[in-house]
Amino acid sequence: MPFLSKIIKPLLALTLSAAILGSQGCTKDPKPAAEPAAAAPAQPAAKPGEPRTIALSVTEKGYEPSPVTLKQGEPVKLVLTRTTDHTCATEIVLEDYNINTPLPLNQPVEVAFTPNKTGKLVYGCAMGKMVSGVFMVE
Repeated sequence: MPFLSKIIKPLLALTLSAAILGSQGCTKDPKPAAEPAAAAPAQPAAKPGEPRTIALSVTEKGYEPSPVTLKQGEPVKLVLTRTTDHTCATEIVLEDYNINTPLPLNQPVEVAFTPNKTGKLVYGCAMGKMVSGVFMVE
């Protein structure tokens, strides 16, 4: 019986550790959406000479709204507000634009950039974008 005890105890310890650690880290709903999400409604056009302002929230569901449609060459000002501590999305990372900006809890943070190429632009948290959002640049 000591042999079985040497096998079972470590397996139980590993299982318990995995259960505890599995409940930490990024918290994004693993269930895929039943339907693909439509792009966020268009925000009012910016006044001439001013960037288009887009409000984004970081919730337990991730970055919202997403996807958001942008125009190539049109400056944008993101106003991000993180409303939860139950996420690893405590910053926004856009590698192509050298953006890695902390998002303090319940404080709006402005991030400005100009999309310079068309296509899908993925942004997200610093943990390999486990929590992410999408800009569709036209």
